[in-house]
Amino acid sequence: MNSKAKSAAIFKENLQNFFFVLPALTIFCIFYIYPFLNMIFLSFHEWRGIGPMHFTGLQNYKELMGDHLWWNSIWHAGYITLIALTFQNALAFALALACDRDIRMKQFYRVVFFLPPVLSEVVVGLIWNWILNPQMQNGQYIGLLNHLLYTSGLPQLVHNWLGDPKTALTTIAIVNSWKGFGWGFLIMLAGLQTIDKQLYEAARIDGASGWKTFTNVTIPMILPVLLVVVILTILGCMQVFVLILSMVNEGLVNHTDVPVTRILSAMTGTNRFGYACAEAMIFGLILVCVSFVMKRLSDKAKQA
Repeated sequence: MNSKAKSAAIFKENLQNFFFVLPALTIFCIFYIYPFLNMIFLSFHEWRGIGPMHFTGLQNYKELMGDHLWWNSIWHAGYITLIALTFQNALAFALALACDRDIRMKQFYRVVFFLPPVLSEVVVGLIWNWILNPQMQNGQYIGLLNHLLYTSGLPQLVHNWLGDPKTALTTIAIVNSWKGFGWGFLIMLAGLQTIDKQLYEAARIDGASGWKTFTNVTIPMILPVLLVVVILTILGCMQVFVLILSMVNEGLVNHTDVPVTRILSAMTGTNRFGYACAEAMIFGLILVCVSFVMKRLSDKAKQA
């Protein structure tokens, strides 16, 4: 076969391969690339969703830099993320360690611990809204938590958990951690099961205590997995959205706002689509920077 025939055969094969991936590439361009580029374009314009666009340059970004409600929403998302990184991941790690041991019904525990993440966020939000309901009916509290506190002789702890600006954000953060710990639990459990059991046997032969075995064997071996969980936790919690909408009343919007709700408010509340796109660009840039930093830390941990 001469060179021209070989080139024609290679071209035909490449063309066939291209047509195989063309549908997926088309969908990706239509639903991802085009909206992203259009969002960048809209962020430099003032547009109300209908009618002509007015080019404003960097005006939306300049206004955003002084928008205290926007930066408060960033802080709120960071606070929810901090609670998840500590309470949620600590709970997930402790349960993963427990289920990694030879205990009875550990398969049942695995299923139960993974139930909250697979539930709809709307369903979870509505259920917890009922649990935390502070209203009374026929002399009894409707909400399960306040009812239990009152009947247990702790009426001083009865509280409007979602109606008080001082406790609303922390309550949402705890509910978000309850819903999300199952993902970290499964990933950490999988990481623990990849550790060679001979390492633990060698540590016991050398006379290492349980704590030394944990700090010198378990933690170093599972550290890359922990960093992956941390990255996923940060990216997921910073974008929490549906859970808040289904739990919080409109009266506490400013106290529980997160970046995604601010973007939604700019589009539906004030019809400022260009400003909303600018918010989305800044928020996306923050997430990219956080992901880059965590990736570098993960690479250094793997090299160590």
